[in-house]
Amino acid sequence: MTREKSSASLMDKIYKNQRHYYDLTRKHYLLGRDHLIKQLSAPRGSTLLEIGCGTGRNLIEAAKAYPTCQFFGVDISSQMLKSAEANVHKANLSHRIHLAQGDATKFDPFEKFGIDTFDRVFLSYCVSMVPHWEEALDNSARLLTEGGQLSIVDFGQQERLPRLFKLMLRKWLGQSHSLPCENFREVMEHLAEENRAKLRVQPLYRGYAYYAELDGSFYTRFMEKPEQMDLLHAGNESRREVRKAG
Repeated sequence: MTREKSSASLMDKIYKNQRHYYDLTRKHYLLGRDHLIKQLSAPRGSTLLEIGCGTGRNLIEAAKAYPTCQFFGVDISSQMLKSAEANVHKANLSHRIHLAQGDATKFDPFEKFGIDTFDRVFLSYCVSMVPHWEEALDNSARLLTEGGQLSIVDFGQQERLPRLFKLMLRKWLGQSHSLPCENFREVMEHLAEENRAKLRVQPLYRGYAYYAELDGSFYTRFMEKPEQMDLLHAGNESRREVRKAG
């Protein structure tokens, strides 16, 4: 069995029954999803892709918030896509939300949707569930148009939460095949440099979750000012040295 089929089989097993009550229960602890949707700030006529779209909840809310935009969603679980398709149809948004099955680490949008890149790509509580999440983030960045924006919300390191709560949460997340990514910020910093994008990472709810954003439009304003690029790279390097030193 290939890695993709193995992951799809596992997700289908997890969500075969959960998909029927997923949205009802997840609203209590998948915090920050609406914050991400607000931060998309999608210009008129934009194309937006959600990787790991699940039941389609985020796509529907985003489509309501940005009525002139087209939305696309992929998920590796065929079971979750059944719920997503039903929910999108119920919301009367099938003409603006398009769905397909795909692996976050190697999804080919042209094969599925007939387009190569998107103005916005976002992942909501998906990164922590993907075993090869670094590849998923790299692929997500590749799918951006020049000057596009990659947005992520997921479980954080819970650094400001009570120790007992943190231990219990991590145990539960492990049972749910969803664990916070320990070196997430370092991976995102490398991705920002590779893609000439500005990185912003914002802890939410005392570190329970985080919101992260790669903004490609920031760097396009400095494309012809190499001295500005040098200063930004030097600043990133300086911050890394400070973290290594403790």
